[in-house]
Amino acid sequence: MTTALLRRCLLSFALMATAIGPGLLRAQAAPPSFTPEEVGINERLGTTIPLDLELKGEDGKPVNLRQLIDKPTILTLNYFRCAGICTPQLGGVVEVLNRTQAIPGKDFQVITVSFDERDDPEIAAQKRTNYLGEIKRPFPPSAWRFLTGPAATSKALADAVGFKFKRVDDDFVHAAAIIFISPKGVITRYMYGTSYLPADLQLAAQEAARGEAQPTINKFLKFCFSYDPVGRKYVLNVTAISAAIIIVAALIFVFALTRRGRQTKSEERP
Repeated sequence: MTTALLRRCLLSFALMATAIGPGLLRAQAAPPSFTPEEVGINERLGTTIPLDLELKGEDGKPVNLRQLIDKPTILTLNYFRCAGICTPQLGGVVEVLNRTQAIPGKDFQVITVSFDERDDPEIAAQKRTNYLGEIKRPFPPSAWRFLTGPAATSKALADAVGFKFKRVDDDFVHAAAIIFISPKGVITRYMYGTSYLPADLQLAAQEAARGEAQPTINKFLKFCFSYDPVGRKYVLNVTAISAAIIIVAALIFVFALTRRGRQTKSEERP
C-alpha cells in the first residue's frame, strides 16, 4: 500500500469516526430506554418553588414549605427504599456536611423530600436518625428534615425544580443532584452527582442567601457518565470516552503522516 493510499484510508477513517463519534456520545448520554423528557433535570434557575405545598414531617404532622424555608436550603429529591443512587448521594451530602465550615441551622439547612408516596413518616424518621448519626460535628436535627407526602404534592415540587423521574415496576429511574433554594423560595444553584466540595457548598449557600441564581458550571457528569437503569447507579461511559480517544488519535496520526509526506516530497524535489 502506497503512502498516498494509506493516507487516504486513514483520512477516510478519521472522517467517518468524526461523523459517528458524536452520535455515540449522544447515544450514551442518556439511558437507552428513557428520553431526557422523561428522566433528568431541566434547570429552572431564578424561578420560585410553590411554597404552599403541604407535606408530612417525621412525626406525621403536616408542614408546608413556607414554614420550613426561612434560610438557604439544600433540597434533595429521593425515595427512601432506593437501593441505587440515593444511598451514595445522601452519603455524599453527609460527607460534605462534615467538612464544610458553614454553620448548619444558621447558614443553611437540608430538606430531603421523598417522591414515592409509599414512603411514610416512620421510615422518614428512621432515615433521618441514620444519616444524622453519621455526621461527626455539632448538627441540630432541625437542620435536616426528611419529608413525605402524596404523589401529587411531591410531583409538583419535582416539576417546579425541573427534576424528572419515572417509575419502573416498584422502583424509580432518576438523576442525582442537590438544589439550592433561597429563603424566598427561589432556585439559585444545581450541583450534580453524588459528591460535593465544601467550598462549593459554602459559596452556593451564600449565593442563595442573597437570592443570586448562578448557572451550573460543572456539567461534566452528563458527558462522561450515564445512568444505568438496571443497576440504578451512574456508570463510567466507556463507549463515549473510547470513541473520543479514537477520534483524537486518528486525527493526530493522519496529521503526522501528512506532514511527513510533505517533508519527503520537499527533500526529493532538489
